[in-house]
Amino acid sequence: MDTLRELAQVIRSKNSGPFEITFDVIFANTAHYERVKASGVLTPELVCRLYNVEPSEIIAFMFFDPARAFKFSLRRGWAQGSVNERDTFGAQQHVPLMDIAIP
Repeated sequence: MDTLRELAQVIRSKNSGPFEITFDVIFANTAHYERVKASGVLTPELVCRLYNVEPSEIIAFMFFDPARAFKFSLRRGWAQGSVNERDTFGAQQHVPLMDIAIP
């Protein structure tokens, strides 16, 4: 078993407008990308559990072969820049993905 952080070159989150956050997991080589994709570990159910969201809050969820990337977008639980904003750029929301175990 390896963690996603050991297999991916980039794991990041970022704003996708004021009401959405996009997550990217990008792989440096095809072998790691195909291993993660074939594992079946990255599912909408896992994303819902990690981020405490309902399936209806997942806007996009895909493996994108040309970029060797896994991507998903979520509705933000708060508007960017709103009162008590805790991550205005959405750049610190990726951490729960890092320790996902991949067989």
